[in-house]
Amino acid sequence: MNIERVKILEEFYKDNPADPFNIYALALEYQNSNSEKATALFEKLLTDFEDYLPTYYQAVEFFAYKNQLAKAIEIAKKGIEKATAAKEIKTMGEIRSLLNSIDDSF
Repeated sequence: MNIERVKILEEFYKDNPADPFNIYALALEYQNSNSEKATALFEKLLTDFEDYLPTYYQAVEFFAYKNQLAKAIEIAKKGIEKATAAKEIKTMGEIRSLLNSIDDSF
């Protein structure tokens, strides 16, 4: 975790809490150093900004790594639905591939 980057991102988030990128960037920064904070941020994105597609792949990886496979699979399925509805075929394929790799180990 880059402390300076986190400070900057926290300030961006404080200044503009309606921008999902700020939350997403913070979640990525925290995912390896503060699991609870990263979990809260990913959950906020999935609830309050469910159309922000970049969240899904990273959240699936995060929860799978944390051995929360059922949650990761649920998020992946929702991400595939959202990406399909948005006609984001590449994103849908990436999430589907990740889901298949989780399903193989589940």
